[in-house]
Amino acid sequence: MLEMLSYGFMQRALVAAVITGALCSVVAFFVVLKRLSFVGVGVSHSALGGVALGVVTGVDPLITGGLFAALISWAIGWVSRKGNLSEDTAIGTFFSASMALGVVLLGLARTYTADLMSFLFGNILAITEADLISLAAVSAAVLLFIGVFFKELLTMSFDEELARADGLPVGFLYFGLLTAIALTVIVTVKAVGIVLSSALLVIPAAIAFELVKDYRRMLAVSVAAGVTASVAGLVISFYLDVASGASIVLVLALLFFAAYALSPRKAWVAKAAARFKAAR
Repeated sequence: MLEMLSYGFMQRALVAAVITGALCSVVAFFVVLKRLSFVGVGVSHSALGGVALGVVTGVDPLITGGLFAALISWAIGWVSRKGNLSEDTAIGTFFSASMALGVVLLGLARTYTADLMSFLFGNILAITEADLISLAAVSAAVLLFIGVFFKELLTMSFDEELARADGLPVGFLYFGLLTAIALTVIVTVKAVGIVLSSALLVIPAAIAFELVKDYRRMLAVSVAAGVTASVAGLVISFYLDVASGASIVLVLALLFFAAYALSPRKAWVAKAAARFKAAR
């Protein structure tokens, strides 16, 4: 571990891993509660269209990708709520159209760039100090929004009709959450990539859902799982010389399978726990 941290790029990667794991895990908590997992997949993959637009025009792909992802998330929310179209249908439509647009634009560019591969699959080892500043700033903004409206977001995620009855601004909260998802996707692209970012928006909270029932503890376990997997995946990628983003997601997947197998929701686990308490 000390050998790994002797390199400046690994120090930056470690900081990025911790921030990315924490940010995605907090957002994942609401994604799972609100059942927006497919939204996370749709928005993350839709960002390819914005990234491709940046490659073609020469504008920073992270800027164009972020704006594009936000617009797509708003379009999904507006069409699903105002257009009498189911949410999954809206996501599927915008998702496929955005991916197709990205492929067409990249074809028009007729150039291959290594940076594009890092946008697709991530390269946390290439994180710069400027990237860390951007990651920290966007993370702070997203977490501030969630912190200020935590109770309201929790109520909306649990029961939207109850939130309306309580006079909460459901529309603002919903579109705010979609924006938070879009910003989280684009700011973590450098670390894990467009393809894998959707996993970080689901799996940490899914792990917590299997292990605990209380919402506050679920959030804590989600963050712990996300940060642990991010750091462990980074360490594994360093010593085995494999892709860091994929390593992080695979560690998360292993944690999920373990949580699923040992979940207190399983009858055999509950019975074993009861026998253990009785024996004591």
